[in-house]
Amino acid sequence: MAACKRSLGRERTVNTAFDAGMALQLARAHDFDLAIIDLRLGNESGITLVRDLKAERPDTTIAMVSGYLSVSSAVAAVRAGADLILFKPVTFREIVRRVEEGMPSLDPSIEETPTLARAEWEHITRVLADCNGNVSMAARRLGIHRQSLQRRLRKFPPRA
Repeated sequence: MAACKRSLGRERTVNTAFDAGMALQLARAHDFDLAIIDLRLGNESGITLVRDLKAERPDTTIAMVSGYLSVSSAVAAVRAGADLILFKPVTFREIVRRVEEGMPSLDPSIEETPTLARAEWEHITRVLADCNGNVSMAARRLGIHRQSLQRRLRKFPPRA
């Protein structure tokens, strides 16, 4: 978040929140045009925050960003009210550019059938989330060695 303030702070007012409750308090206290929300907010879902923010401020543009996006989570975010869905890594300037240019609400790569590598990565991250981040437990459930799972997790997620 500090990078966002440095990047955009000179041109725009930037408020940051570290959980959904704080974000909703900011939404009630300040007017803003854009909310950038991560899919994972600690133990909370960014999708729930998107839904709550759209209920509070329907005119606010909401960008959902995450390195853990799957097709189902992207669709859920759009249904909740997200206007823009982006994979990490993405810069804050890129998000603002996409919003200002009026890009389509859904990244075209999300609508395509995922590749086998992407489907495998989504499954691995889903199992890891089910195991609360416990790599050893996730490796047992996946039927692979812990070290093999750690190697796969160090790689960047496949785009499509």
